[in-house]
Amino acid sequence: MIHYPNGKPYKPSEPAKTKSTSKKKDFSFSNRGKTLEEEINETNIYYLNQQIAIIHKKPVPVQIVKVEYPSRSAAVIREAYFRTPSTTDFNGVWNGYYIDFEAKETESKTSFPLKNVHQHQVNHMKEVTNQKGIAFTIVKFTSLDRYFIVPFTVLYEAWLEMDNGGRKSIPLSVFETKTIEIQPGYNPRIDYITAIKNMIADDN
Repeated sequence: MIHYPNGKPYKPSEPAKTKSTSKKKDFSFSNRGKTLEEEINETNIYYLNQQIAIIHKKPVPVQIVKVEYPSRSAAVIREAYFRTPSTTDFNGVWNGYYIDFEAKETESKTSFPLKNVHQHQVNHMKEVTNQKGIAFTIVKFTSLDRYFIVPFTVLYEAWLEMDNGGRKSIPLSVFETKTIEIQPGYNPRIDYITAIKNMIADDN
């Protein structure tokens, strides 16, 4: 079992489940059914191979405290702890810009619950933007099969509203008006670099 720094046991989240419908689905993309993290990893490999960007999944620091060896060629980790709280999922560099972002999924069709984001992640992204880096969140509405790039400013505005007693989620209408929607493709699957270009153009 893996534990957080505070001693609480870590329970990995189950992959998002989608309800079956009679609506005919498009299976033209081989990535259908994969998690958002897997889709981003494949996208990052494409970016790397095409020399577009160097973005990697951040390793999570884990301290192993108990290992069993049922055979000479196998080792089983029985107990481990996260050394420090994780920050965000991915980081790297593109065209001279430092990129740092989180990937989140929700089954809701109407809003994104802010409980999916942690205070230390918000603090980290704020520090990144203070250093002129680009921080954002990629949110996938699994039931709708829609993907959005959420600039940190949008996330931070909603976070502050929640802290002041406001709503604890970001409505889909905000995603549709204040964020950048990504249309999934084949290669790359989640072309977030193009969305970043649009973010920079809008800021200028």
